[in-house]
Amino acid sequence: MFVNVQICDVKIHQDINKFEAKRPVVTIGTFDGVHLGHQKVIARLKDFAKKYNGETVIFTFYPHPRQITSPNETNLRLLTTLEEKKQLLAASGIDHLIIYPFTKQFSELSYSEFVKSILIEKIKTHCLVVGYDHKFGKDREGGYDYLKGCAQKYNFKLERLEALLLDDINISSTIIRAALQKGNIKKANRHLGYNFTLYGTVVEGKRLGRKIGFPTANIEASDVHKLIPGYGVYAVKIIFGRQEYLGMLNIGTRPTFNQNADNRSIEVNIFDFEGDIYDRGITLVFVDKIRKEKKFNGVDALVGQLKKDKITALGILSK
Repeated sequence: MFVNVQICDVKIHQDINKFEAKRPVVTIGTFDGVHLGHQKVIARLKDFAKKYNGETVIFTFYPHPRQITSPNETNLRLLTTLEEKKQLLAASGIDHLIIYPFTKQFSELSYSEFVKSILIEKIKTHCLVVGYDHKFGKDREGGYDYLKGCAQKYNFKLERLEALLLDDINISSTIIRAALQKGNIKKANRHLGYNFTLYGTVVEGKRLGRKIGFPTANIEASDVHKLIPGYGVYAVKIIFGRQEYLGMLNIGTRPTFNQNADNRSIEVNIFDFEGDIYDRGITLVFVDKIRKEKKFNGVDALVGQLKKDKITALGILSK
């Protein structure tokens, strides 16, 4: 049963049969990452809502469309889980968030049917705000030129946004995913507009780190599609129990007993912390990469490198 809920001042809808909003100013998209480009769209959405004396509405989907249209695909990697996306969009100050169930039947809906049955009849859209490269609907027929005809036919306003550029590069979820896969945390964070985070649960490990003075918590991500950054050692902040700690984290490979995307293992050493946190929820905040992953000739060499890594991490995290 889909329900509508309130987070802060944002009303979240998963059933639009009784949707009500004042002169809805609507934009559509997956909004994976809610990055700077998305944030620009949201800012303009709020501007247009003020212009038309209406309320802001973001229309997004769950599950991700590719999970339905390409069910056998195994390489879908997302910047944000559904819960993370909800929180980020709620914090943006919009009035309404529609999370529409993406089904096989919905995927086969033509754009004209989508505009008529959902945007007009259910949401009663007053103004539709689209990105410069907006394509939506079966066979991606719903481009800007097509929408101009729909706007005239159904008497709604249409506003088009240009791309947001950073370092002369178009900001996109694809570019951010590629940066994270390469371990380029600084670039990813700059395009996101915030530090990339990963939420998961502490699971049982081999406890090898404890024997060499660097105990680690093994993390299993909350969503199998959540993107795990590339192999290497990272400076991170760790949040659990409403407390924030500093630490360093290693991403490697553990082919067995691992539910993380790409079979990547996540092991975090939390500085100045002692305690049992197995089965606890934990949030990792990625600040920067320290170094690539490498093999060592013995335990002493490994311990020596870990001591250097800790000094480097503290330097990064103190800025």
